[in-house]
Amino acid sequence: MADEEREATRLQVATMRPEDSGRGLARLPRRVMTLLGLRDGDVVELTGKRSTPARAVGPYSEDEGLDIIRLDGLQRANAEVGSGDHVAIRKADSKPAQRVVFAPAQKNLRLQGSAQALKRSFGMKPLTAGDVVATTGQQQVQRGDIPPELRQMLNAPAYALQEVRLVVVSTVPKGIVHIDATTEVELRSEYTEATETRRADVTYDDLGGIGSTIDQLREMVELPLRYPEIFERLGVDPPKGVLLHGPPGTGKTRLARAVANESDANFFHIAGPEIMGSAYGESEKRLRELFEEAGKAAPSIVFIDEIDSIAPKRGQVTGEAEKRLVAQLLTLLDGLEPRQNLVVIAATNRPEAIDEALRRPGRFDREIVIGVPDEGGRREILAIHTRGMPLDGGVDLRELARRTYGFVGADLAALTREAAIEAVRGIMPKINLEDGTIPPEVLDNLSVTGSDFEEALKRVQPSAMREVMVQAPNVGWDDIGGLDAARERLREGVELPLKNPEAFKRMGIRPAKGFLLYGPPGTGKTLLAKAAAREAEANFIATKSSDLLSKWYGESEQQIARLFARARQVAPTVIFIDELDSLVPARGGGIGEPQVTERVVNTILAEMDGLEELQSVVVIGATNRPNLIDPALLRPGRFDELLYVPVPEESGRRRILAIHTKAMPLADDVDLDALADRAERFTGADLEDLVRRAGLFALRGSLEATQVTMANFEAALKETRASVTPEMERDYAEIESKLKQEAMSSGGIGFITPGMLKPLGPKE
Repeated sequence: MADEEREATRLQVATMRPEDSGRGLARLPRRVMTLLGLRDGDVVELTGKRSTPARAVGPYSEDEGLDIIRLDGLQRANAEVGSGDHVAIRKADSKPAQRVVFAPAQKNLRLQGSAQALKRSFGMKPLTAGDVVATTGQQQVQRGDIPPELRQMLNAPAYALQEVRLVVVSTVPKGIVHIDATTEVELRSEYTEATETRRADVTYDDLGGIGSTIDQLREMVELPLRYPEIFERLGVDPPKGVLLHGPPGTGKTRLARAVANESDANFFHIAGPEIMGSAYGESEKRLRELFEEAGKAAPSIVFIDEIDSIAPKRGQVTGEAEKRLVAQLLTLLDGLEPRQNLVVIAATNRPEAIDEALRRPGRFDREIVIGVPDEGGRREILAIHTRGMPLDGGVDLRELARRTYGFVGADLAALTREAAIEAVRGIMPKINLEDGTIPPEVLDNLSVTGSDFEEALKRVQPSAMREVMVQAPNVGWDDIGGLDAARERLREGVELPLKNPEAFKRMGIRPAKGFLLYGPPGTGKTLLAKAAAREAEANFIATKSSDLLSKWYGESEQQIARLFARARQVAPTVIFIDELDSLVPARGGGIGEPQVTERVVNTILAEMDGLEELQSVVVIGATNRPNLIDPALLRPGRFDELLYVPVPEESGRRRILAIHTKAMPLADDVDLDALADRAERFTGADLEDLVRRAGLFALRGSLEATQVTMANFEAALKETRASVTPEMERDYAEIESKLKQEAMSSGGIGFITPGMLKPLGPKE
């Protein structure tokens, strides 16, 4: 081969999209495919430090014109190259295999399965002894950029409900082979020691939604370990350490393992409890020994998980052992002996608890935040976790990603596991429990459906919400009657911005931050907030003053700050604060009080309209005493919309009665229109009480009653009354007009002093 042709077949390696991972594909530039005479689906041999086969396909649309080859993590491990290295490509022939032996690629995995299933999973896939291969599901390869015949080959049914990694122990004949109908396939049940080293347990393909983070970490870790001469030439010290922080379950530990595998470095893991010793100086000695061992085995990565447990702030801990351990760690990170080819990665979800001396350049040079994934990230993570899962055609991963707001990687893994368990539950009657075997045809037809994921969604909640999660509201707009105006305003203000944020960006306006629902008791304010959260498909946090107020100084403000921080993490979120007037009364009115509520008001003001933006977080407050609330909250930018929830009119009362009697067996003589006409000034709560009493009257007449009659409603009407008096209606009308008037005159809500507060209720 001519020198220029040989040079043209050497390409730089780049990572592949997660949905193509495990399929044995190599994405090549069109120029190289033409040069080597390749068509889509032809077999090529990739040579790095080791040779491995793949099937060539064209590049992604965004890669047109780029001289790169995209390989998944397994192929990079099989060729013993990393992202950024170069591989040589040549056209190869694949022979039909007479015999192929597989074994689990992990020591702790035992497998039992039919060779027939493996034949289907790896049919026509090029293999060579020593490769690690993965069983894959049948759902992802649907794109038009893969030829139909190759797509059909890759869409073979999966071997199991999860991706299983196997090592090709041996093949007959040797070299590059493929499995066909005549091949004898053997699956060994236990791990078989390989003759060559592989590092295919976790790769970048197993991480979703953190592409930019991976790039940052590679700059900090791979470059110093693999190309130290670059830094020597520049005359600067290479980066020494990286601190990863973010909520639990976002993939910090997994990312560190992937970096170690991809950079071909030795990996040393430190967990807090393993380091701590009972004898004086034992903890420091263990830490020193581990760093010495890592230094001898360089290039190495030392990974310290939950670093806040072994390096807390020295000023806040009482034990001498912890202080000495922090000092020892500082010395090892930045001591007299320079560290060569050794990078320290630390992970924590409490960066504020780490000793500040660690958080400076020279120790941890860069701090990388790994946050809760967005919708695109969740789609990638779901594709990774369902890679080896036989999905039914009704499973829409894009829709699942849209609905799983606030979920981190660990939550999405739990969701797919729960869906798989749900699918297994369906085949339990077909399993012979006496001999513990599953018929092969049952395994072959096993698949996970959309309904399995629906059931799983009911059981799996975002882990960041588990402390504050209330039961998801099951109230929709159809369950609310007589509040059309308030309902429409809430739909515009809550549902539209959370579901269509791009429309607001296009118009250059910000969505409303807060809604204050006020009106007489029992009119449905809480019900409106629940329906808004459910219809907007947002996380719902309901709280009240008793949850947030504390007898300890400063604790109440911390609770509120924690509440808003959690809401930002799992956005989109609706925070609902019931009886808001008890939490944020007007300041300056409490004589002799310890001013707890005044500090709480200040904190809520800062959270709603402070330096930290509320992104996709809506606050809904409910009260029947709006004139008691601090006026600073009632201005645009905090509670933008003040919604009066009135007593329903006759048509609204008719709708509410229809909702409450939906499950009630009514007699033919029951006239809901007449009842609605007679129930003047009845609130939604009063009408519910009326229906309940009518049912009780029917049961009082006979426990065997099967219908509720008009006579029962007549009797109930005599025992119930409207809880809102004409005087209360007038008072609320005055408050509403006053709030509107002051908003119009001053561009915001005017100041209402405690002396101006007017008592609500029947007049003397």
